[in-house]
Amino acid sequence: MKLAVDATALLLPRTGIGVFTAEVLRALAARPDIEVSAFNTIWRGRGRGWLPSDAADGVHEVPGRIPTGAVRWLWDRVSVPRLEWFAGRVDVVHGPNYRVPPTSRAAAVVSVHDVSFEREPPIGGPGAAAHRRSVRAAVRAGAWVHTDSEHVASEVRDIYRIEPHRVVVVPLGVRLPPAGPHPAPGSPYVLALGSADRRKDLTTLVAAFDALASEHRDLRLVHAGPDGDASDDLAGAIDRSPHRDRIERLGWVDDGARAALIEQAAAVAYPSLYEGFGLVPLEAMSAGRPVVTTRAPAIPEAAGDAAVYVDAGDADALAGSLQQVLTDRELAADLGARGRARAAGYTWERTADGLVELYRRATGEI
Repeated sequence: MKLAVDATALLLPRTGIGVFTAEVLRALAARPDIEVSAFNTIWRGRGRGWLPSDAADGVHEVPGRIPTGAVRWLWDRVSVPRLEWFAGRVDVVHGPNYRVPPTSRAAAVVSVHDVSFEREPPIGGPGAAAHRRSVRAAVRAGAWVHTDSEHVASEVRDIYRIEPHRVVVVPLGVRLPPAGPHPAPGSPYVLALGSADRRKDLTTLVAAFDALASEHRDLRLVHAGPDGDASDDLAGAIDRSPHRDRIERLGWVDDGARAALIEQAAAVAYPSLYEGFGLVPLEAMSAGRPVVTTRAPAIPEAAGDAAVYVDAGDADALAGSLQQVLTDRELAADLGARGRARAAGYTWERTADGLVELYRRATGEI
């Protein structure tokens, strides 16, 4: 089977989509039954060598870039130009980031990790409008939809009225890279990871930290992640905090720094209002770190009984649960053991297996 994957996310600061793209490319390229090529829409060079080394082994690079701008406008409205015009004949085209180019004959698969962009008002961050257009265009053109969770699959079927069998759940894997230098050494800390978007609800975490900080005088709150549509709100909450000198915003960090932050955290807090999967909790669990998160969809589907849950938006409950895992060593150890066992079931090889089955369904092989 010849597969083309949009690897544009690998050329940007690595976030969850970038992790997904890199790991899937690596796992698929290791299979003898799949011939994988990668294309991008931003790198302006004409030759090869644009694909990062952690995903390049065994992957054929489509030289240069597929142009965007006006082309993206055409993709979303009239389904031209076709991907094969740039990448040659393929059997399947996979867009891992809410967009898949139109095709001539190849089956199309688009990954929809959540549908926060369809909420009113949207809570999907700055890319919400673009995601809405591109997903709707893909569905209109007959693309198959990959989701990370059953919850998002149900939402996709309801929102887009797509045939149920064309929406396929394939959970993500988890693998922490080797830890690099720690970007914020010092006293113990509660770690928050992710972009500063409204749906991450980091302002509630600041309020919860304020409730803890007086008793835990050496405790810090560390946030690592790029800016988002709630960056100003988060900055304001930190400025108003009486403990703002112990709240650190690192911005985006690379994979090694992210792993170091997770591995040395006293606890990982994930107060999200809505998620399509829950990769951050699973990453923390894979390192044996205790996780306090919310019951927001679809986090419990991924984390199971290996996390402590609170209601979304409840700062007092979040503070109380963090207090528990910070002071009860037996509870923290139990969560760590259960978390490692839970995370061990989520491998990128299993993700690749599920995606290949989806590709074969999309091409009519099964």
